[in-house]
Amino acid sequence: MAREFRKVGVVGLGTMGAGIAEVLARSGLDVVAVEHDEPGVERAKSHLAASTSRAVQRGKLTEEDVRALLGRITTSTELADVADCDLVVEAIPERMELKRELFAQLDQLVSEDAVLATNTSALSVTELATGTSRPSRVVGLHWFNPAPVMDLVEVVRTVVTDPSVVEDIEALVARVGKTDVTAGDRAGFIANALLFGYLNNAVRMYESRYASREDIDAAMRFGCGHPMGPLALLDLIGLDSAYEILETMYAQSRDHLHAPAPILKQYVTAGLLGRKTGRGFYTYAGPDTSEVVPDADTPSTAGTAPARPVSRIGVIGTGTMASGIIEVCAKSGYDVVFRARGEDKVAAVRKKVEGSLDKAVQKGKLTEDARGETLGRISGTTELEDLRDCDLVIEAVVEDLSVKKALFGALDDIVKPGAVLATTTSSLPVIECATATSRPQDVVGMHWFNPATLMKLVEVVPTVTTAPDVVATVLEVCGRTRKHPVLCGDRAGFIVNALLFPYLNDAVRMLEAHYATIDDIDAAMTVGCGHPMGPFALMDVVGLDVTLAIQRTLYDEFREPGYAPAPMLEHLVKAGYLGRKTGRGFRDYAKP
Repeated sequence: MAREFRKVGVVGLGTMGAGIAEVLARSGLDVVAVEHDEPGVERAKSHLAASTSRAVQRGKLTEEDVRALLGRITTSTELADVADCDLVVEAIPERMELKRELFAQLDQLVSEDAVLATNTSALSVTELATGTSRPSRVVGLHWFNPAPVMDLVEVVRTVVTDPSVVEDIEALVARVGKTDVTAGDRAGFIANALLFGYLNNAVRMYESRYASREDIDAAMRFGCGHPMGPLALLDLIGLDSAYEILETMYAQSRDHLHAPAPILKQYVTAGLLGRKTGRGFYTYAGPDTSEVVPDADTPSTAGTAPARPVSRIGVIGTGTMASGIIEVCAKSGYDVVFRARGEDKVAAVRKKVEGSLDKAVQKGKLTEDARGETLGRISGTTELEDLRDCDLVIEAVVEDLSVKKALFGALDDIVKPGAVLATTTSSLPVIECATATSRPQDVVGMHWFNPATLMKLVEVVPTVTTAPDVVATVLEVCGRTRKHPVLCGDRAGFIVNALLFPYLNDAVRMLEAHYATIDDIDAAMTVGCGHPMGPFALMDVVGLDVTLAIQRTLYDEFREPGYAPAPMLEHLVKAGYLGRKTGRGFRDYAKP
C-alpha cells in the first residue's frame, strides 16, 4: 500500500514552485513553502493570489476553497522549517551546483524516511541522489508549467531509487489529480527528450533559410495539429532554457541532433531570449507579451510574380487523396476533370465524392444546391488526352518515382503549353518529375495533407527550375480553395515530414531501450505537450511501413546517423505488423 504524504515542503517559490505548492494545497496537503528572502516570499504570495483568483473566475474554485487552500500553505525564509516534512520538492534554478548544495542540506534536516524530489527538467537525478546519504529515497518529480493548469508530471527513477518510493510518488501524483508517466534518469526524461530534438531540428531548418519561421510554424500547426509551432514554442519556453536543456542532452547522448543549433547560441548571447525579452525568433510588442509585431524577417508579398489564370484543373489518381482534391477544387468553383484507369474506378471516385458531399449536406455545411453545382463541375475520364486543356494538372498516384516520372513525361506531350504540372509527393524529389518533361519551369510540388477535405495545409515546393509565376499560381489556387500554403525547398520530407518523422523515430528508440512504456511516452506528448496523438498512436494510424519508408528517405538524403530507422521499426514491418490497417502495430487492434 502506497504511503500517504501529509506534509510537503516546497523549496523555491518562482512560478513553478508556487504553482506546485498551490496544487499540493488544493488536494488537502499541508505545505511548507520556502524562499531565500522576504521579497521572494511576497512575489510567491502575489502569484498564488493571482492564480487562485483566475481559478475562481473560471469556476474551478470557490472563495471558500481559496481561503482553505491558502491556509494550508505556510511560507518561510528558513530551510529548517521543512524538517518535519514527509516529502520535500525542490524547484530552485536549473543549476547542478545549487541543487546539490540544497540536497546536502536537506539530507541533514529531514527524517531518515523522508523523500527528496527534484523538479529538474534535464539534470541528472542520479547525480543529485548520490550527493546524499539516502540515494534510494531521491526521485525526480518534473512538473510542467504552469503546474495548476498542466496535467502531466514525470516521475523519474534512478538505478538506485527504491521501487516503493516510486509507487508512493505515483500515488501522490494521482491524489493531486495529475497524470504521471514514469521514466528512467536520462537528460530530458520523456517529453523534453523527444520535444527538444524536434525543436532543435526546426531551428536548423530555419537557420538554413530552407523555409520562413512563419511557414515552419504554420506547417506543424496545420499539418500535425500541434498547439504551437516549434519556433513560437521556443520563444515561449525561453531560448536560454532551451539551449541549456539541449546542452545537457548532448552531454549525455553525444547525438549531433541534440547539439544546439549555432543560431540558438547566437540569439542567447545577444540576449534575444524570446517572449520574456520581447525578441527571439519573432519580435514582440514588448517583454512578456504574446503579441507578434512585424520585423525585418516578416515575409512580404511585394514584387511577387502575377499568377497564371486557372479555371480548369486536372487530377490524376483514384485514392483518398485524389478524391479529396477533386472535391475541394470543385467546391471552390473550378471545373475539374479527373483521370482513372478504368470506368469502374471513375464510378468509384464519383461515388466517393458524392458520399462526402452528402455528409456535408447532412451536417449543414453544404446546401443541396451547392452539392449539385459541385458535382456538375466534375467529370471523369480514362484518357490522359482529356486533360489537354487543363490549366493545372495535379497528380496523386502511387508514391513511386518511376511511375511519377513516366506520368510527367506523358503529360508533357499532352497538356497545353503554359499549364502548371504539380505532384502531391510527400517525400520524393520534385526535380525528378520536372526533368522528366521539356518544361521543368512549369513543374512544382503541391503536397496536400490527408484528408484533403479537412486538412488546411498544402506544402508548396518549387524546384531550382520552377518559374516564379508557377509558384504564384499554386499559391492563388490554395487561397481560393481555403488552404494554408507554406513554401519550402525541394528536399526530402519538405517541412512536416522532415520534422515529424525523426521525432517518431526517436520515440521508437526510446521504447526499444526500455526507457519508458508506449502508454507513458504517448501520454507525455499528448498531456504534456498538447499533441493530438502520441507518437505510437500516430505511427499506427500512418502505417509502420509508411513511417519506415519516409524515415529511410530522410536518412538517405541527409545521412544523419540519428535518422537511421530504429531497428524495432524495421523488425515490426518485416513481421507484417503495420498498424491499424493490419490489426497490429505498436498496439493490437480489432481485425481491420
